[in-house]
Amino acid sequence: MTDSIPINHTAGPSRVRCWALIPCAGTGSRAGTGGPKQYQLLGGRPMVMHTLAAFTAVTRIVGTVVVTAVGDTFLENYATNFLVARCGGATRALSVFNGLEFVLQQGAKRHDWVLVHDAARCLITPAQINTLIDACQEDPVGGILAYPLPDTLKRAVQGRVASTVDRNDKWLAQTPQMFRIGMLKDAMARAGDDLSDESSAVESAGLQPLLVPGSAQNFKLTYPDDFELAEALLSARRRNE
Repeated sequence: MTDSIPINHTAGPSRVRCWALIPCAGTGSRAGTGGPKQYQLLGGRPMVMHTLAAFTAVTRIVGTVVVTAVGDTFLENYATNFLVARCGGATRALSVFNGLEFVLQQGAKRHDWVLVHDAARCLITPAQINTLIDACQEDPVGGILAYPLPDTLKRAVQGRVASTVDRNDKWLAQTPQMFRIGMLKDAMARAGDDLSDESSAVESAGLQPLLVPGSAQNFKLTYPDDFELAEALLSARRRNE
C-alpha cells in the first residue's frame, strides 16, 4: 500500500515519538478456529480490533500499522485510525521486519520508538502500554512487558519430569516490546528469521532489555480454552465500566 499513515499530531515531543506495529499474518493453527484466530469474534467483534482499540487510545503513539498477509483484505472496512501493510512473511519475525521497513517508508525515523505487539494479546490495556512507554522512553536499550513466572517449572524428557527448574529469576515474556526502530531492524537482520520475539534479536546483539512488570491478563490467545477465558474477562471489564 502507498497511503500515508494516519498521524496523531497530539502525540507530544519527538523524543518520545512512538509507533505501534501489530503483526497479524498468522494462521492460528493451534487455536482450532478454522481460520486466522485474530479475526475470530470475541465479545462481538474481531479479536484484533480489541488489540487495536487499546493502542489507538494511547495518545503518545503517532501511528499504528497492522501487518497482514499478502492479499488479506479482511481489515479494509475497519482501517480508519490505523494502516494495513500487506507485507506479512512466512514467519512472525519476517512480518515484523517487513513491517519495520514499511513504517520507515511512511515517515518514521530510525531513532523513533516502535512497540511491537501480538495481535492475539487482545486484552492489553492503554494503561499497560503507557506503563511500558514510561519505563522505556529514556532507556538506552528499550524493554518488554513481562510477568514473573508464578508456577513451578519442570523440564521434560520423553513426556516425564526430568528436573525442576528454579523459577526465582524466570519471567514470561509478553508484548508490547519497545525498541528504537533502527536498532531493532539491524538486530533482526543479523539474527535471522528464527526468532520468537523482538527481545531475542536485541539480546543476540549483546544488549539487555528492561523487564517491565505486566499483567497476567495480557496473555496470548493460543488454544481453544483461551478464548473462553478472554470472553469472561471482557465481560467482567464491561460490567465494571
